[in-house]
Amino acid sequence: MARRVRRRIFPPVQMVCLHFGTARGRNSLPLMEPNMDYTYDEIAKMIDHSLLPPSLTVEDLDHGCRMALEYKCASVCIMPYHLKRCAGLLRGSTVKASTTIGFPHGGHATAIKLAETKQALSDGGEELDMVVNISKVLSGDWAYVRSEIKAIVDLAHAQGQKVKVIFENCYLKEFHKIRLCEICGEVGADWVKTSTGFGTSGATIEDVKLMRAHSPAHVQIKAAGGIRTLDGLLEYRALGVTRVGASKTKDILEDCRRRLI
Repeated sequence: MARRVRRRIFPPVQMVCLHFGTARGRNSLPLMEPNMDYTYDEIAKMIDHSLLPPSLTVEDLDHGCRMALEYKCASVCIMPYHLKRCAGLLRGSTVKASTTIGFPHGGHATAIKLAETKQALSDGGEELDMVVNISKVLSGDWAYVRSEIKAIVDLAHAQGQKVKVIFENCYLKEFHKIRLCEICGEVGADWVKTSTGFGTSGATIEDVKLMRAHSPAHVQIKAAGGIRTLDGLLEYRALGVTRVGASKTKDILEDCRRRLI
């Protein structure tokens, strides 16, 4: 008579991944690949699910919010007009509602960016992704740039919320990026971010290395633009990135689940 084999079923979302060749628990399973030092939740909480293309409908935006809930992302970065509804859909969950300020070119007057910030906070925004004034950066008007970033960071922090400062690196020289990192550290920004995803290029390994090297430890790094796979995300994670902007969230996290089974 054939022997019956009992198999334990591990829920893919909950299963903890182990270092190759080591065991952190009594019931550990072998890994499919070496150096998998992450859990599903750790990867999911790196992703800001991006819902910013102008072609998205209200139905698309609602669907994206519900998908972010299902996959337990860090946040949904939504079009500003939809933020209040997004915050309502996410209420009570661990997924944060976020939106953009001065998006995508950063050319708004500071007063307009502050008005956007106030509206976003009123609508339930918990994390704000603001674009620097790229023209002022390229013109070397650092006093203006610093004053604007500080005003928005101070306003958000006064209400207990956080700010990611988008450089749009594709338009900048190395010394611009370094000075922006220094300013963001001085004014207490929560993240420095590579790109909007709407410039001529997105995140690069070189830019992330530079930003990490020139940002103080209390400032986190967000990479955005062109991150479409789990392997891409893991490459940035290894450099110290704590958040990524992604629209291929489902594909990335389904791949993560498969690898952790």
